[in-house]
Amino acid sequence: MRASRLVSLLLLLQSRGRMTAQELADELEVSLRTIYRDVESLSAAGVPVYADRGPAGGYQLLDGYRTRLTGLTAEEAESLFLTGLPGPAAELGLGTVLAAAELKLMAALPRQLAERAARLRERFHLDAPGWFHDGEPTPYLNPVADAVWKQRRLHMRYRRWKTPTPVTRTIDPLGLVLKAGSWYLIGRSEGSERTYRVDRIQTLQMLEEQFERPVDFDLAEFWRSYLARFRDTMFTGEAVVRFSPTGMRILQHLVTPEVIRAARRNAGPPDEDGWVRTVIPIESVRHAHTELLKFGAEAEVLEPPELRERVIASARAMLDRYGA
Repeated sequence: MRASRLVSLLLLLQSRGRMTAQELADELEVSLRTIYRDVESLSAAGVPVYADRGPAGGYQLLDGYRTRLTGLTAEEAESLFLTGLPGPAAELGLGTVLAAAELKLMAALPRQLAERAARLRERFHLDAPGWFHDGEPTPYLNPVADAVWKQRRLHMRYRRWKTPTPVTRTIDPLGLVLKAGSWYLIGRSEGSERTYRVDRIQTLQMLEEQFERPVDFDLAEFWRSYLARFRDTMFTGEAVVRFSPTGMRILQHLVTPEVIRAARRNAGPPDEDGWVRTVIPIESVRHAHTELLKFGAEAEVLEPPELRERVIASARAMLDRYGA
């Protein structure tokens, strides 16, 4: 345990430069006294680590000192070969770069770790897109990624789902997120961060003007809070539905996880034929009508009346279509 911590401390100083004892203690989740002892141990072992005193002081390595020690465990070496998704990397124009990096990493690993990492690649494969969905073409993904990296403003024509559908925006591109096979651009526009699907960009121009990236912007944290807000505002009503035993079984294949959880949580006791009455959240009557038709005769809408009438009208139209 201590040997692993010493390696971590050394690599932190090597990668980040000067760090205070408190920063090291917070990073390694140990006490200040432990950091002092560990630094003394590194110095005694010949590692050129020294301290600068004062408010701006801290520990750092002698300029130019580098260690070849990676500190990789077998599990850490294996996990590195799951982080490089070849599909998304290729979409960003980094496919060959990723392959070269993996080849260099494999060559640098000890033989035993390299063999274990190779076995991982042979036996595990990550496929990001959802079933039966390859994603829409994203011709502007590369220039968007370039603008994100170079902190250059973008002027674009964008197709929204609500009226007015086409809009023009000048944005500061802050980051890209891959979700279920689709790329999303997070950008600051009109004083706030907004999310855009890259496949809905119709025209794009990278401007010469650069922007200052907000120092407090955290892409991962923004995306987590965005998803939470999206889920909270997605459902605007509820529907009372009866599901057959088959209907309850196929829930997981036809609706979203939020609807599945609500249907199971609100389900009453089954009747003599096994049918279950439950309450599910809906985005709108129109959307729920389309989603519940997927269940065919394995579901019956009880409320609201407008939704029930829509399903009945669709059933009658199908009967008329087939001449029944």
